[in-house]
Amino acid sequence: MPAPHPKEFRDDVVAVARRGEAPIARLAKDFGISESCLRNWLHQADVEDGVRPGVTKAENEELREARRKIRLLEQENEVLRRAAAYLSQANLKLGQSPK
Repeated sequence: MPAPHPKEFRDDVVAVARRGEAPIARLAKDFGISESCLRNWLHQADVEDGVRPGVTKAENEELREARRKIRLLEQENEVLRRAAAYLSQANLKLGQSPK
């Protein structure tokens, strides 16, 4: 997978493409990127600018962070559940009278 292009480069290419002075295919070739790459950049720029519906980069990062926190909390909850079960079993064994 090729290295991602810098944000400034993407922004410049999107700005030139939005001016509509040349077809997307020619612009992509001139900038040395694929046509599909340029179309993806234009689509994401429209989402970021609120022109199109979709998930912005900030929302996507926030969602990823929330999912990570949920996973961590679920793991912590599982540890506490197992500890409580273990301790309740230990209390049952200590509370039994010898026969």
